[in-house]
Amino acid sequence: MSWLRALKETALSGLKVERKRLEPLIAVRGAAGLALVFGAALALFGPAVAVSSAFGAFQAAIATFQRSWRPRPVLALLSGATLAVSTFLGYLTGAHVFLFMALLALWTFVGGLLWAVGPTAGIMASSNIAIMLVTVTLPTSVAAAAGHAAMIAVGGVVQALLVVLFPVRRWGAQRDALADALAAEADYARRLREDPTASFDPAPLMHARSAAAVTPRQARRRPAELHGTRGVAERIRPVLASLADPAVGVPPTGPARDRVRELLHAAGTVLDAAARAVRHGEAVQVPPAAAAALRTPDTGAVLSGPPRRAALRLIALLDEVVGTARGAGAAESDHRTRHGLVRLVPGALRAMRDEVRPDSPVLRHAVRSSVVVAAGYLLGTALPLGHGYWAPLTAVMVMRPDFSQTYGRSVARFCGTLVGVGVATAVVQTARPDTYVSACIAVLCAFGMYLVMRTGYAVASVFISAYVVFLLGTGGEDWAQTVPQRVLLTFLGGLLAMLAYALYPAWETPRLHHRLADWLLANGRYAAAVLDRYADPAEAPDSAGTPGSVDVRRTLLDSRDARIAWRDALTKAKHEPVRSRVLSRSTAEDAGRALAQAGRVAMLIEAHLPEYRGGQGAEPVPAAAALAEVLRHAVEEGAEAVRENRVPDWGPVHEVVDLWGTKEASDAVLRGGAVQLLAALDDLAEAMAARRDDDGPRAHEGPRPGEGRGDVRRGSPQPSRRHVTGPGHLSASRSADRRAGRPPRSS
Repeated sequence: MSWLRALKETALSGLKVERKRLEPLIAVRGAAGLALVFGAALALFGPAVAVSSAFGAFQAAIATFQRSWRPRPVLALLSGATLAVSTFLGYLTGAHVFLFMALLALWTFVGGLLWAVGPTAGIMASSNIAIMLVTVTLPTSVAAAAGHAAMIAVGGVVQALLVVLFPVRRWGAQRDALADALAAEADYARRLREDPTASFDPAPLMHARSAAAVTPRQARRRPAELHGTRGVAERIRPVLASLADPAVGVPPTGPARDRVRELLHAAGTVLDAAARAVRHGEAVQVPPAAAAALRTPDTGAVLSGPPRRAALRLIALLDEVVGTARGAGAAESDHRTRHGLVRLVPGALRAMRDEVRPDSPVLRHAVRSSVVVAAGYLLGTALPLGHGYWAPLTAVMVMRPDFSQTYGRSVARFCGTLVGVGVATAVVQTARPDTYVSACIAVLCAFGMYLVMRTGYAVASVFISAYVVFLLGTGGEDWAQTVPQRVLLTFLGGLLAMLAYALYPAWETPRLHHRLADWLLANGRYAAAVLDRYADPAEAPDSAGTPGSVDVRRTLLDSRDARIAWRDALTKAKHEPVRSRVLSRSTAEDAGRALAQAGRVAMLIEAHLPEYRGGQGAEPVPAAAALAEVLRHAVEEGAEAVRENRVPDWGPVHEVVDLWGTKEASDAVLRGGAVQLLAALDDLAEAMAARRDDDGPRAHEGPRPGEGRGDVRRGSPQPSRRHVTGPGHLSASRSADRRAGRPPRSS
């Protein structure tokens, strides 16, 4: 992508306004907390202290809106305390420009590294630094600075108390995460009716899993419907896929396929009903037609073998979902433990330390931020515009670790500031409101920002800019600054942020093949763990009912994490004005589809793991153990090949599967799954063997595979995309045989 096109797309994304569900009650609560603190400080201590306290309450309320599963009062208290400390230290060094710049650069660098802990920590740190740039200008002495810091902390305390005393949608974030996961599976079930091999985005399930982690104190108060529903939902997804897939299920047409479509439609209806009940805390209302479709005795007559087993499992799991959503969840002690903030400090420090390496995007963001904020403060102070903190404030608020967000937010901030500052300054200079009227308008602007904060940064910037103007105008000292001066400083801050990323970037595009290798490795380990359970099914099941699922569950989560990391990296790379010399866009998309299929096939095999009955497991499948062992080594070598820009070699895996006979691998699901898994790996190899740009030119120098360049490891010519030959690769016709489940052809 060219720079011109990248700038255009990021600018449009920054100005985009999304339709989000507004939360007016939460916005009213945040504005009420701000009004209480601001009004009390204004009456007792005067405008300067009131402004500091208002910034503390304003920022504490913003912290409670962040996407975090921690209790909102904790976030408000943490935000107020850190801003108070930052303000006090900033004032102590504020009289010396270079000393303050050193503190500002250090504080910004640490705040940039906090993105390694998570986006919530990074956003809170950036906001605190931005507000600190304003609050340090308000005190007049060390004692006054201490008083201002105390009032800022009080603002956080008041917001935390309001969250406790006036809760809005208690457990709302957790309910939404679980309901989104159930709704995603309902949509998946409906899509499988038309596309039996449809893909599923695991992000909703991962979010629900993160939301399910609670402290022991929270576990005692958690609603019953949030106890076990997620665990059941996790087990439904592979059963849905295995029921729909023709390779391990029913034929594409006929009475059995019609029955499967009926079951999938009923499953989607039941899951939607459970999602609505969980989201709103209501009783589950299953439509009678869906219940009748699941209870009909036709299932046993129409379906047989693995499809019948999958259908019966699906019906049982749907009953369990309805039961848990009605409050018959897992025991109160059955929960994922979330540690307190104090216990997380060592882990956070380790995460920040691990990012201190030359190729770390987080480290580059920290360096960029600290340099830009210090330079912006110096330029803003040197320019004869007054209130030079607008430039570094803008820079620290718009800078993010990736390109698209930094550029998009810069454009959004400039446009929002242009509108917000223009309207606010026009009101101030026309009406000349007094202190209390300005305070009331500032609170209204804060309410507007809380209300629309999640709809788009451009809209939120309008209210933020107006809020700052009216808040600082309560004492009258900021009215002299004109609209062009404020807009010019905002433009300067955004321009510095954009230039810094262009000069010291952290492009995701050149690292795509490493993300792809990580996903390949995670998928292979997951598939091997599932095959191990076929080889040794005697291990007792866990609480979720899956035999020997400790390794399977861990590798499944690793595979999901790797897939989400790949998806996020690919999304970022699409907006970057650089090209990869390893993966073109079309190659990346083809390789991603192949690995998504490989993960889906491993999930299909997992859905039919041998059942554990009466203290004994099913009969072991020795062939599965051999395939698992070979697959582990093959994916390790294949991942290394992807990192080194070579085509993976699946020859050893093909040799093992080709030796399978009907007696050695009698399980049809296992046999069919192995064939599909190899077909997906072949598709990955073919995608890597045909690295071309979207427009046609080669994405790398040197001969294409099959044009004379030998395989590094085997010394044989690499295959072309259309006719994949040689050791470890199948021809196009042989790949088609494997996808169709036909016996392998002779070499």
